[in-house]
Amino acid sequence: MNTVKRRPGRRPGSVDTRGEILAAARRVFAEKGFDKATVRGIAREAKVDPALVHHYFETKEGMFAAAMQLPVSPETVIPLLLEGPREEIGERLVRLLLRVTASPETREPMVALIRSAMTNEQAAAMMREFITNALLYQVADRLGVPHLRIEAAFGQMFGVILGRYVLKLEPLASADPEELVELLAPTIQRYFAG
Repeated sequence: MNTVKRRPGRRPGSVDTRGEILAAARRVFAEKGFDKATVRGIAREAKVDPALVHHYFETKEGMFAAAMQLPVSPETVIPLLLEGPREEIGERLVRLLLRVTASPETREPMVALIRSAMTNEQAAAMMREFITNALLYQVADRLGVPHLRIEAAFGQMFGVILGRYVLKLEPLASADPEELVELLAPTIQRYFAG
């Protein structure tokens, strides 16, 4: 009887373990939504150890951002919004969204997810859970801002992104980003001031 001992290290088969984890994450997020998906469940679906999932993606939120091809993750956005004077958070938020959506490479995955959420309830639920629990409520709670206020600020910026890149409303679509920052930042700041 010939037994083969498995040596430690890389698992046999595909060398694209990260890609397999992302594919498994997309399936699990689609089936269970953001809130009910777990790192263990995604690891089980990918047939890897949960530690390997953590190796490639530090958090579930980071994995979601990568799986959905989002240009930013909460781990980068939250510190950017919270660092600096509170009276400038509106400007930081507007600048961040305009910067992230400025190039097609980072804008297109976001627009695709928005379009999916508008026509598919499962995609809408997944996006809603991620945006509220992993991003908006994290910022609101750290700043002591009511959830309604941060959702209203997000809703306004969501509308700007829709108008600028999906509906392509003019002159909004071709407006200079600095002009939009000047126009929008004071209104967004108001949501954080109360």
